[in-house]
Amino acid sequence: MKNYRITVNGTVYDVTVEESSGTPVAATQKASQTVETARPASSAPAAPAKPAAAPKAKGTTGGIRVEAGAAGKIFKIESSVGQVVKAGDSIVILEAMKMEIPVVAPQDGTIASIDVVVGDSVEAGALLATLN
Repeated sequence: MKNYRITVNGTVYDVTVEESSGTPVAATQKASQTVETARPASSAPAAPAKPAAAPKAKGTTGGIRVEAGAAGKIFKIESSVGQVVKAGDSIVILEAMKMEIPVVAPQDGTIASIDVVVGDSVEAGALLATLN
């Protein structure tokens, strides 16, 4: 366990962080507020709060997985649940190493779910969407 003093927008927080093997770890703050999740430190500035989750078709996911080809950040979502796409149509734009990489439909189908939101960080192979 390590103790840190962090200043965010002029407010000082004392936090205790437990190191783990890559999964988020719960942390508590000595003041009256609570920090919900601590992640391993990185050189990048903290990301702003995520927007509301992308809509998904209720209770369904498609049988065709659309996965990230590289680690990066979701830059733009170009399709929506229920939209008919053809093989090669762009579903999500992934930003990796300052490049915008389109993630395309592997075959014709209908978008069953979009499993990410703009700003999400994803690893290579992460599920981004599914098709029927």
